[in-house]
Amino acid sequence: MKFTRITVKVKQMGGMPCIRGLRIPVATIVGMVADGMSHEEILKAFPDLEREDIRESLHYAAEAMRERELPLVNVA
Repeated sequence: MKFTRITVKVKQMGGMPCIRGLRIPVATIVGMVADGMSHEEILKAFPDLEREDIRESLHYAAEAMRERELPLVNVA
């Protein structure tokens, strides 16, 4: 998948992936979704965002997870 709305600038936000050059990190958007916020609530909190930005942030996060593993705790 080609990401057209995700940008990485070394001198902006420490090189974190952000939305369209804005100072809104992908991680912030993904965290808001994980916290149960609706797309409408996120768009209200960040008026510069568009619905497609949220969708692409989630796709980007999913693709990033395919590239690495995080340590998990085994539950017996």
